[in-house]
Amino acid sequence: MPYPFGMVLAAAFAAFGLVVPPPPAMSAGAAPRGMAWIPGGEFTMGGDDALARPDERPLHRVSVDGFWMDVTEVTNAQFAAFVKATGYRTVAERPVDWEELKKQVPPGTPRPPDSQLQPGALVFAPPAEPVDLSRYDRWWTWTTGACWRHPRGPGSSIDGNDDDPVVHVAFEDAEAYARWAGKRLPTESEWEFAARGGRDRAVNVWGNEPIDPKRANTWQGRFPDRNTADDGFALAAPVRSFPSNGYGLFDMAGNVWEWCSDRYRPDAYAMRVESAGAGGVTMNPRGPSTPVDPRNPHATDSRVVRGGSFLCNDSYCASYRPAARMSQTPDTGMQHLGFRCVKDGSPPAAPAAPTGPSAR
Repeated sequence: MPYPFGMVLAAAFAAFGLVVPPPPAMSAGAAPRGMAWIPGGEFTMGGDDALARPDERPLHRVSVDGFWMDVTEVTNAQFAAFVKATGYRTVAERPVDWEELKKQVPPGTPRPPDSQLQPGALVFAPPAEPVDLSRYDRWWTWTTGACWRHPRGPGSSIDGNDDDPVVHVAFEDAEAYARWAGKRLPTESEWEFAARGGRDRAVNVWGNEPIDPKRANTWQGRFPDRNTADDGFALAAPVRSFPSNGYGLFDMAGNVWEWCSDRYRPDAYAMRVESAGAGGVTMNPRGPSTPVDPRNPHATDSRVVRGGSFLCNDSYCASYRPAARMSQTPDTGMQHLGFRCVKDGSPPAAPAAPTGPSAR
């Protein structure tokens, strides 16, 4: 699962927004390239299975309007095209701003040495033996020079991995890409509705059958020191490596975590139910206006991430489930954190009726 950035390294980044004009609007009814139409509707949001966590409760009814969604996570090739067109520089490629960092760490925390304020991100570094699972700093390492171009740090490269999901993207990086593409990040409710693929209240995106190595890219073996990689991948897999869900979306379970637009609160669902009333349906929720994140209590903002990653294992993190939710500070860059986009619009045009002698 992802971990609070300030608690692992205590490193936050200065804001660096970039607004670029989106491509021209699409004609009504046209299918955007690489996107699937999600018809919208009402569903039961949340989880109550044996692996569900408290912030997935209470179950409640939500309705979302139809929208388009990227069929895959945004890939290295797609993100490279964005960078080439705009000159954008990600958060992980910028020096750390100590004044921003101080807002996320306990008062009185000493300023880190300059060597720890250089551009970088968090890289997964499996220990050689079993460790205390509450000590996530035992398998995450702040790595100077790690970024989307160098996902495992200096010396690593994305060459030959165009179809891998882009990682080490902070929330503002994902938003900048989405604006450029004429899209946006999904709300948490849109993401869960799409992930379910029409299987309301199912435990997994494929139904209620347990996970196995043929269904999603997750961790097999003993986390975090021994990965048997029975699914064929020790780290992120190229998109489309596993079966799609009922809406034709790939990797809605595992592979890399995905940013959502909602701010995080563990009691967001309870607040929603209280507002809607018993048996009420919440229409197109956009998340709470004020974040609360017990895992990162000093952060001024916290956003929802969904879908789990190649590090998910039932012994520690079963977040490949569609109901599972986690939080991250918006400046976070990690080796298993990416995104996909959505787009408002009209449903696809119906095929034209057949005409001529062959019509029946």
